[in-house]
Amino acid sequence: MKDKQIISEVNVHAYQIPTDRPESDGTLEWNHTGVIVVELKAGDLVGFGLTYAGPSTARLIQDQFAPLLLGGAPVALRQLRTKLVQSVRNSGREGVAATAVSAVDLALWDLKAKLIGVSLANLLGPTRERVPLYGSGGFTSYSVAELQAQLERWAQQGLRWVKMKVGRQPDRDPERVRAARSAVTSETGLFVDANGAYDARQALRLAERFEESGVLWFEEPVSSDDVTGLRFVREHLPRAIQVAAGEYGYNLDSFRRFLEADAVDVLQADITRCGGVTGFMAIASVAEAFHKPLSSHCAPALHVAVGCAASTFCHAEYFYDHVRIEDMLFQNAPKPIDGTLTPDWDQLGLGLLPDLQAVEEYEKSF
Repeated sequence: MKDKQIISEVNVHAYQIPTDRPESDGTLEWNHTGVIVVELKAGDLVGFGLTYAGPSTARLIQDQFAPLLLGGAPVALRQLRTKLVQSVRNSGREGVAATAVSAVDLALWDLKAKLIGVSLANLLGPTRERVPLYGSGGFTSYSVAELQAQLERWAQQGLRWVKMKVGRQPDRDPERVRAARSAVTSETGLFVDANGAYDARQALRLAERFEESGVLWFEEPVSSDDVTGLRFVREHLPRAIQVAAGEYGYNLDSFRRFLEADAVDVLQADITRCGGVTGFMAIASVAEAFHKPLSSHCAPALHVAVGCAASTFCHAEYFYDHVRIEDMLFQNAPKPIDGTLTPDWDQLGLGLLPDLQAVEEYEKSF
């Protein structure tokens, strides 16, 4: 194997990027976002990977994964990836380990495509030329006016759907949903995300109120760990409302359980948690086998190539926090055109040009 096709260097960076204001959803409050960046060097090429996680993920990659990667061949990607997964068997493959695998897997695919000399979108084989987007934010910490302004802005940019958070103050949720609907036309689909804040019967009671405002999508009405509860809600919801879940799935079996239980109408997967490109495309195949649409969670720039490749892919989440971070982190973060994102077919790999100097003030030691 030529030296330029061998991984000679592994660099890991951890960042803590403040939000532009305090944010919350139905079950969590936060004021910063953890970002882990992985760079794999082979010859004069660098593969780039990313996950949204804390410093423990960076430590795992540096201390445990880097020795397994050095000297490895990116073209033998699955062999390398198997070594990483096997190495965390006794410490647990979900959570921190899964985010670490996801970041490295993304970097391996980016590097492999660059070595071959093609874009990742072309390497995977597209089934579509662009991915539709839905605007996502509408945090429970926002005032009604802030909520309306954000959703209206996305609708004006051509996004066909918008999503808001619910669940922190259930008694106020119908009022906030009505306010959200009044900010956008009936042509714009309205989604709500409870982040598992409700119990099953509470979710059903509120869904009847949400239906009055034309809500089409109810994300995590109950905890995604409660697969039986998800199925119960799905079976009793107003017919027009779809149940979505899957953003906290870390391995293929998690997604299989959702589908075998018929617990969701739309399956969600996050490339920064579910095992990177390899994991996402495996989940896409399972979704296809169960005839379910697949939607991506957060990190829109990282989902463009896989979204074009996955046959049942329906839309990508244009998440406010991550869009803001991607604008900082990449010189060429993709921008919506007519409510869609399109890969740069001529750029090699992921097609993203990182600028780590732009976020160096937020870098943290680990």
